Amino acid sequence: MALNPFFLHGSKGEQNLVQDLINEQLKMFGVEVYYIPRIFGNEKSVMEEVSRSNFANAIPIEGYVETFDGYSGAGTLLSKFGVQELDDLTLIISRERYEEEIQKRIEPLKGVKLASRPKEGDLIYFPLGDRLFEIKYVEHEKPFYQLKKNYVYELRCELFIYNDEEVDTGIDFIDDNVEEEGYIQSFTLAGIATQATAVTTLVDGGVRNIMISRRGSGYIQPPQVAFSSAPIGGQTAVGIASMITGLVDFCEPNEDLSRVQAVDLTNPGSGYTVAPRVGFMTETGGGAYGVANIADGVCGIITITNGGGGYIGIPTVAFAPDGYSGIGSTTIPAVVHAVVSAAGSVTALVYESCGGWYTDTPEILIAPPVQTGGTGTFNRGEDIVGTASSATAQVKTWNAVTRELRVGQIVGTFVKGEYVVGQETATKFAISDLNSDDNPDSGFAQNTTIESEADNLLDFSESNPFGNV
Repeated sequence: MALNPFFLHGSKGEQNLVQDLINEQLKMFGVEVYYIPRIFGNEKSVMEEVSRSNFANAIPIEGYVETFDGYSGAGTLLSKFGVQELDDLTLIISRERYEEEIQKRIEPLKGVKLASRPKEGDLIYFPLGDRLFEIKYVEHEKPFYQLKKNYVYELRCELFIYNDEEVDTGIDFIDDNVEEEGYIQSFTLAGIATQATAVTTLVDGGVRNIMISRRGSGYIQPPQVAFSSAPIGGQTAVGIASMITGLVDFCEPNEDLSRVQAVDLTNPGSGYTVAPRVGFMTETGGGAYGVANIADGVCGIITITNGGGGYIGIPTVAFAPDGYSGIGSTTIPAVVHAVVSAAGSVTALVYESCGGWYTDTPEILIAPPVQTGGTGTFNRGEDIVGTASSATAQVKTWNAVTRELRVGQIVGTFVKGEYVVGQETATKFAISDLNSDDNPDSGFAQNTTIESEADNLLDFSESNPFGNV
């Protein structure tokens, strides 16, 4: 034989000694990181393309930071996509410790493609910077076969760039790294459908309505409505100005400024013997003028006795009796509109007209919700489907108290009023409010900002943006 038979060229005992020394050094001088295996799902059979993957397990293991003097890589880079963090990290972990702590735990997991060694695409949570890194390459032959064996893995990692993966390891300080990443939209879902109820009273000498004889102009925000004080023993009326924009004339050439369109009453007041004066107080705009009409038997302050739930739109409100008591009656019916919160409850009824000359206090009838609301609990990472739009998304967070549902990986467009159904739990709720899209700044997507700034430099709507024609 070629080798000298009287020397041991890597006995089992020598190999175990080296491995033990390496394990001991890693435990003494290493950092406890978390190994997070990638679990594949929705794999296409032809091209073996994986359209979805998730990270649901985090296993602690000690690792030595090879790049001890700082992150390697390009660092912070200003590119056409904005400010990008291109930090790299090199870690060394023990082969034996990987087999003992990680391999045995992830082998039974469905969707794990390779468990016998660390694999590219898995994540490493680095606690010193509270950051997630993705393994890009695993070097398994360094050092090169000392005593005929390899003892460590060298993991070359790059800062993880989120791409709609689900990270739900159950460890908050890991999961919160990507909780706000991706394209996110939030819904407010309607609760169990219950009909709202309200009551009112009758007052004499109350303001019946406000006639706007001049809208004024130049208002940036609604002015405060002021009424002259009621006589002693009475109560001063309270109103809210509603505005209109887009009217352009010689007095107001700016279509973005508002005018007073109407005054809604929340309290008609009482005890007036003559109609009170109406004023509009504001720091900007002016010229609005209104005239108050008073009457006896006016509907007074409305008290919401039950806000109800499950309202998607604005319910109709009626009075019974409606105010008319027969032919020749002078009774004028009250007219109100409801204010509904994002959670689907009636929070207020505001008078457009308080009516007048009622002899009996009318009953307020608020229409019941059209939808039936919903019950249940969504699971994080669960797929949901809109029953009307067929849009799909994945649950990021669900708050059962406020009924706010935040979703990502949105395909299609959800519509207000439709039901969303959880595909795992069969939880079903109606959307009462579509909140504005929330696209947190991940540091990688600033295309809209760049395009907007570029429009100030070049106008590509022109046939020649670089010339004068």
